[in-house]
Amino acid sequence: MKSLSLLEVSGVFNQNKVVQHWHQLYQGTLLSKKFERGEDLSASQQAILDERIDEWRERLMSISWFMRRLNETVARLANEEDQCTGHFWEGRFKSQALLDEKALAACMAYVDLNPVRAAMAKTPEESEHTSVKKRAQKAKETYSPNHLKQQAYGLLPFAGNPRQDMPEGIQMRLTDYLELVDWTGRQIRENKRGSISEAEPAIMNRLGIDAEHWLYITQNFESEFKGIVGAAHEVKSKITKFWDDQRERRRATGIAACKLRLS
Repeated sequence: MKSLSLLEVSGVFNQNKVVQHWHQLYQGTLLSKKFERGEDLSASQQAILDERIDEWRERLMSISWFMRRLNETVARLANEEDQCTGHFWEGRFKSQALLDEKALAACMAYVDLNPVRAAMAKTPEESEHTSVKKRAQKAKETYSPNHLKQQAYGLLPFAGNPRQDMPEGIQMRLTDYLELVDWTGRQIRENKRGSISEAEPAIMNRLGIDAEHWLYITQNFESEFKGIVGAAHEVKSKITKFWDDQRERRRATGIAACKLRLS
């Protein structure tokens, strides 16, 4: 499958480009083929095609749709080779909304510490294919690691603690985050979850997260939380935008976990 950037798909991605890219992936419809050939369409035909193009544009922008189609293609090939049926990446792809800086920090640390939990790296800055390694390497090369313009290229910068006229970026200092991940990695690697070090980073106090809860969620983030992650009151205010009335049980479970671990 051909991948498209969100910038390309949105805004400047007109109807001609939507149809062109869609036809590279799928057959399209009789109307879309006439449209691509430059043939005239009636007003009713154009209205029908407009609705279909809007749907195609949304799908070309969707990570979920991309993973769905990729999974189907890989699953067909793998199942044909193994002579079996079923999903190839069943349960591997999740989409979670992070509502506040607590949820964001916990999710980032969880991902950055994957190699440490898997015993593939001794320290976060030695782990491969993680943003924390890239951030740590850049921090070593500069005199002002917390400066917005002196942080790793291609990653959303750490903009410092919340304040007036807050620039775009993650609302904490880079050095605080690196200290937090390093401390967390040491606890996980040394299996000290039941005995919390007194040297825990000061950022834990600002985020308002209990140390034991922090260590738990940075090891069990995906299994502990559902589709929306944040303080309980934030989840309740946003929940109707993400879940429908038929998922009450999952909704209640998600709020309970957020209330216990992040509130």
